[in-house]
Amino acid sequence: MTDMPPKLAEIVDEFATAPRDVVLEMLLEFADAVPALPADLAGHEGMEQVPECQTQFFLKATVQPDGSVVSLFDCPPEAPTTRAFAGILAEGLAGASAAEVLAVPDDLYSRMGLAQAISPLRVRGGTAILARLKRQVAEQSAPLGAE
Repeated sequence: MTDMPPKLAEIVDEFATAPRDVVLEMLLEFADAVPALPADLAGHEGMEQVPECQTQFFLKATVQPDGSVVSLFDCPPEAPTTRAFAGILAEGLAGASAAEVLAVPDDLYSRMGLAQAISPLRVRGGTAILARLKRQVAEQSAPLGAE
């Protein structure tokens, strides 16, 4: 698992090595880790909705001038599993560079062993969240490399 941000690699490893019966409990802890949206995004202005998720899920990635990525997520508390994906990404990608975000493997949730713990539909939603986040980062990174 090279090139993944160290914090995310640590989270992935914790999940991959955890006994199956505690994986859901661990997931739920991350559901509480999603930071609140700034007031100017309360109406999801400028955020992208992820239609693959069964619940309303919005995200926005911003590549900063120093190349680091700020990721913002919003998902209702009634969707703890989906919210947990946001919490994992929020914590695991905090302070990560655009290159590190783009290096996150697309099969992240399978590597974490979540495919055995949660429904395929939820894994697909989580994978879509990651794909859209990476696409936003790639789109913002492209002009930087072209200068």
